Amino acid sequence: MRPDGRRPDQLRTLEIIPHYQKHAEGSALIKLGDTWVLCAASVEETVPAWMAGKGKGWLTAEYAMLPRSTHTRTKRDPGGRGKEIQRLIGRSLRAAVDLKALGERTINVDCDVLCADGGTRVSAITGAWVALALAIRKLVETGKLPDDKALMPPVAAVSVGIVGGECVLDLPYIEDSKAEVDMNVVGDEAGKLIEVQGTAEKGTFDRKQLDAMLDLATIGIKQLATAQRAVLAR
Repeated sequence: MRPDGRRPDQLRTLEIIPHYQKHAEGSALIKLGDTWVLCAASVEETVPAWMAGKGKGWLTAEYAMLPRSTHTRTKRDPGGRGKEIQRLIGRSLRAAVDLKALGERTINVDCDVLCADGGTRVSAITGAWVALALAIRKLVETGKLPDDKALMPPVAAVSVGIVGGECVLDLPYIEDSKAEVDMNVVGDEAGKLIEVQGTAEKGTFDRKQLDAMLDLATIGIKQLATAQRAVLAR
């Protein structure tokens, strides 16, 4: 039995609240257990200088943990870890948008962790896709895009790992801190992988365990994608 009573293949309680910020073109607050991340997508009618004239748009992301999102205060500077995570978020979301169909404009996605209990980066990606989708919907509604073809199918992410010799899905901090293997998986609703980050914290793991974790992650990502689509259907 896991510390919170979940099955090995069960996600924590999930809630995604759209339109959480008044001024952002798209925003969502995602709550995955006690990990809460506020995601906002802002649209700029320009692209970086190195992309000008290419007829394509751009998407970039920033990530930060608020000072008291953790048990003790953290600095506002994202540091090396935060910068690595925001690059991951940006790469993941660029797989969810047709940059050519977006036109020469930039979408900036900000992910701010309000409360951290493991899985902040994967929660940020899942919530950010909803914010991105809402921002593209607004571009269509305001006549800046002819349709929503710039938006690709849902992209989501989840953590998996091996704790006490067993593969488990969606690790809170109490499990993540003692896991033998810790892995973050990004994919789409069709089961295709976008990025896999896995580390053996203690010893090693074999191919059979890797396959089991990827299978578990695929199950979780499909459930998250279903939740993402449900939010947009409201």
